[in-house]
Amino acid sequence: MPKSHYDSHQLDDLVLQMMETELGGEQVYRTALTCAVNPDLKKEWEGYLEETLAHQNVVRGICDALGLDPDAQSPTRAVVKHIGASLVQAMQLAKKSGAPDAAQLVACECVVHAETKDHANWELLGQVAKVATGDVGHTLKVAHKAVEKDEDHHLYHTKGWCRELSIQALGMPAVLPPPEEIKKVETAIGASRAEQQRETML
Repeated sequence: MPKSHYDSHQLDDLVLQMMETELGGEQVYRTALTCAVNPDLKKEWEGYLEETLAHQNVVRGICDALGLDPDAQSPTRAVVKHIGASLVQAMQLAKKSGAPDAAQLVACECVVHAETKDHANWELLGQVAKVATGDVGHTLKVAHKAVEKDEDHHLYHTKGWCRELSIQALGMPAVLPPPEEIKKVETAIGASRAEQQRETML
């Protein structure tokens, strides 16, 4: 079997995308919090915002290890920045509608979009961390271990909130807080099981 390796230029590009994703995530959460109506959801997002700020510092540490300027720009980073700004604009547009519940649901959808990219970034970094060696390998492994659980939590729990708020908006019985909260989901398998059990929790 050939020895696993990775393209260091592509890793640099991924890390710059991760830096922009975390910076954009901060703005997404700050805007989403202005849309939150449900007190439990607002508390959840306040915690996620604090963790996102901590993740920014973790990515800056990766940049240091790779000799990267965390403010360096790239074509792919520009796309990530554009998408983040678009999510903020979508929430601001929803708030103008004057329907708080609808704006909260749009905010939830925007957080899921942002967290899907964030989650994918860290999964890819985890793949590189498995094969990277030396100081860089050590830094990537430590960073991935420090953040991976938070990212799983952010994505799976917000998807649960989004699903249940959407069901409620349709006039159907919803499980709020969602099963992912009640079951304290931390993995994809756990999220799937929680969703399958939702009807027994109504």
